[in-house]
Amino acid sequence: MSKSLLICGGHVIDPASGLDEPRDVLIEDGRIRSLSEPGRLAAASSSHQLDASGCWVVPGLIDMHTHLREPGYEYKETIETGTRAAVAGGYTAVACMANTAPINDNAAVTQAILDRAEAAGLARVYPIGAVSKGLAGLELAEIGEMHRAGIVAVSDDGMPITDGGLMRRALEYTRMFDLPVIVHEEDRAIAGDGVMNEGEMSLRLGLRGIPAAAEEAMIARDIQLLERSGGRLHVAHISTAAGVALVRDAKRRGLAVTAELTPHHFTLTDDAVAGYNTNAKMNPPLRSGRDVEAVRQGLLDGTIDAIATDHAPHHRDEKETEFDHALNGIVGLETSLSLSLAMAAAIGLPPLRLFAAMSLNAARILRLPLGELSEGKEADVAVIDPTLKWTVDATAFESKSRNSPFGGMELTGRAVYTIVRGKLVWQLDGAARKSEKKSRVKVNA
Repeated sequence: MSKSLLICGGHVIDPASGLDEPRDVLIEDGRIRSLSEPGRLAAASSSHQLDASGCWVVPGLIDMHTHLREPGYEYKETIETGTRAAVAGGYTAVACMANTAPINDNAAVTQAILDRAEAAGLARVYPIGAVSKGLAGLELAEIGEMHRAGIVAVSDDGMPITDGGLMRRALEYTRMFDLPVIVHEEDRAIAGDGVMNEGEMSLRLGLRGIPAAAEEAMIARDIQLLERSGGRLHVAHISTAAGVALVRDAKRRGLAVTAELTPHHFTLTDDAVAGYNTNAKMNPPLRSGRDVEAVRQGLLDGTIDAIATDHAPHHRDEKETEFDHALNGIVGLETSLSLSLAMAAAIGLPPLRLFAAMSLNAARILRLPLGELSEGKEADVAVIDPTLKWTVDATAFESKSRNSPFGGMELTGRAVYTIVRGKLVWQLDGAARKSEKKSRVKVNA
């Protein structure tokens, strides 16, 4: 007997087809069976039904930049807690970076990550392999071996690829596997010992600044290498106005370059560091108001393709220390959706384009058969209440870590159901929606 689930009364938003209207969604055996006019199937259906009245039904969100920390740093996050945070935020798939211990620079580590993700049974996990062995930036990792094991991209994220020759070889070699090279763009010689954005706030606080040029110089170099070497270049967590302009120009010239933007970089400026707030310390750093406006415009005009969380969990002891010594990064999987909804409303980005940036475009960059709500496709679905107000309480996160600058902020919009492979793995029921309490539901196969 087939297993079926009917999502009733919701408004379907599917960027792939342009569908933006009320539909009931019938899921059978893990796939979308039909998208029907409201009410047509509900009365006669024997399926388990979910009430999506007042909600948007969208493709499951896909985060192409997550740090799950396992193996090696399980005190910060595990694959289970990270994917639990993901489904709580409406994410049905995450791509995890290679800076684990051991580093994901070989097939054995790639396979171990996939095995642990399957055991967790929550969001899909797609490993990203290292560009260089040991993230040392000296020689290429075993990219072909990792590709056969299941990686979807390569990146030394957290470490810039300083050696231009190595970067060129990476672009050339990954062409045969059609893998994007995801780059952390930072010229360390320019950044020096900086710990926040170089500007008025860094002067006021007496902290060493990181000039915007540190990012922009590396973007310019890598675009030049891409033009000569081919391949696919993806700029991670872009943060500066000139960086966006460089990517915009490269796209106009037809180069295979894509870019992502994080919610913290389109929401906060370096003013958030006031008071030496280590939860506002990240790399690239929070930038100026001018940069925030520029990256938002880059998303609006299509220069920036995807919204990615750069979810970076840290133990409290690694954040509650002197600013210079605090580690970079924040958790983001559980706040990304709400922050993105607020940004989209502020700049006039329509829902179809917002969810393309949060799902479909990442699927296309990583060559995943996901990000669509159409008949026959695998049923990865997020049901979102776009009007639900809630207050961020970092102590209640599903993530193992609490390092967020958004604690206490009132946000609007949450995932109320998350469905992966046709199974309901997260639910925020009616009572919980009123009281802001969470309940998780695991549905057996």
